[in-house]
Formats: sequence, C-alpha cells, structure tokens
Amino acid sequence: MKTNAKARLGLIAAMVIFGSIGIFRRYIPLPSGMIGACRGLMGMLFLLGVNLARGEKPSGKDIRANLPVLLLSGAAMGFNWILLFEAYRYTSVATATLCYYMAPIFVILASPIVLKEKLTPGKLLCVAAAVLGVALVSGVSEAGSLTGILLGLGAAVLYACVILLNKHLGSVSTGDRTIVQLGTAGAVLVPYSLLAESFAGVTMDGISILMLLVVGAVHTGLAYWLYFGSMKELPAQTVALYSYIDPIVAILLSALILGEALTPLGILGAVLVLGATLVSERC
Repeated sequence: MKTNAKARLGLIAAMVIFGSIGIFRRYIPLPSGMIGACRGLMGMLFLLGVNLARGEKPSGKDIRANLPVLLLSGAAMGFNWILLFEAYRYTSVATATLCYYMAPIFVILASPIVLKEKLTPGKLLCVAAAVLGVALVSGVSEAGSLTGILLGLGAAVLYACVILLNKHLGSVSTGDRTIVQLGTAGAVLVPYSLLAESFAGVTMDGISILMLLVVGAVHTGLAYWLYFGSMKELPAQTVALYSYIDPIVAILLSALILGEALTPLGILGAVLVLGATLVSERC
C-alpha cells in the first residue's frame, strides 16, 4: 500500500511538472530547437547519473538490438519538442497543450494500419468529439492563432509517432529506452538548431539560464524518472487517468500566471478534448 501511494505521488508530481513547462519556455529567449537540444542532453545526463548511482548500468545488448527504433523515436521526440515550444510562442499555453493532447486520438486513427487494431464505433465517436473540441478551442480562444494551433497539432502527430514506435521496441528497459531517446533527441537538435535557427539578438540573463537548467534537469530528467518509475507500480488505467493532471495544470497556470483564460466555449472544447481522450482509453 505504501509503495502504491508513493508511486501515485510520484506520478502526480511528474504530471504537475510536465504541465508547467509552457510557463518556463516563455522566459527562455533561445530558439525552440536549442531549448529542445539542451533539454534532451541534460535529461539524458540526469537519468544516466541516477541509474549509475543506483547501480543500474545500460544494457548494450538490448540497446543494440533496438537501436534503429530507438534512434527514430528519439529524433521524432526532439522535433516534437520544437513544434510544441513554437506552439507556445504563437498561441496560449492552454490552447497549445490541448492541441498537443490530440496525440492519443492520432494513435487511434493510425492503429488499424500500424498496429492492426480494430477501430470501434466508440473510438470513432471519441475522435469526432476531440476534433470538435479542438475546433471550439481554436475558434474562440482570444490568444489563439492558426499557426500556433497547427504547430500544436503537428507536435501531437510526432508524439503519436513516438508512442507507436515504442510499441515496436523489444526487450529494452524503460530506463535505457528513455536515456537513448533523450540523448538522440538532443544530438539531432544541436546541428538542426545551429544550421536552421537564428541567434541574432538572443541574450541570456541569470533568470533565463536558470529557467533552461530547470527545463532540462527538472522538466525532463526528474519528470521522466518519476513518470517511468511510477508506471511500474500502477495500473495502466490509473496512469492514463492521472495524465490529465498535465493539461489541467497547464490551463490553470496559463490563466493565473500569464492571464490566458479560455472563454466558455473554449472550456467546452477543452472538456471535449480531454473527455474524448479519457473515454477512448476505456473503449
């Protein structure tokens, strides 16, 4: 019972941390690709350090056996971060987060082809409700913009790809999997950022540097460590249910700290998106 309670607290903490990342991104003047690169590399080093401190060494054999999928999913994770961070720039944190939460819906749509799973009428109804919810949010959010919404949806597509690719991984531990994926994401984004992004006029003060360190160590390393550690101890449905703390925290913080409130129709859209995703887990 104590172990279960500890796992629940760890999962709640991870979701709260994930939900606050949009606020921190607003105060980091670096291009999104470089933020993603720093996030991936710092998160990898954090998790690697934790595992080594616990006497858990990476399994070279398992990693090599799954290397192509690990590298591809890691690259998808990195570019997913770019689109999400850019979405935060062009629209409200709440709207970007809700669009990003379409990822499970995209997994449902792709599952008949990729996973050979049957698409039931209940899941199709969830898809329709989620699409309607995004339409309501995007149409009525004063802080929203088409660019930000499309970037958020693009991030959701890439995250759906990460989810689907992870289902094709063999015998590799969650710790090794996450370390390689985060490292790959960071390694891919470094050359992308240096070649494709402009750093003209970018200045980093003490607060910005602190925010970047927090995003790398806390929002990535610590949050993923808590998340995957809790998943081992809790039922899948509990993990799915608690994951809704993430967007709720993002919506609340964007309203309280940034003054980005949704209108009544926007709130209805949020309920449709989150409700459809939740129900789809049970269909």
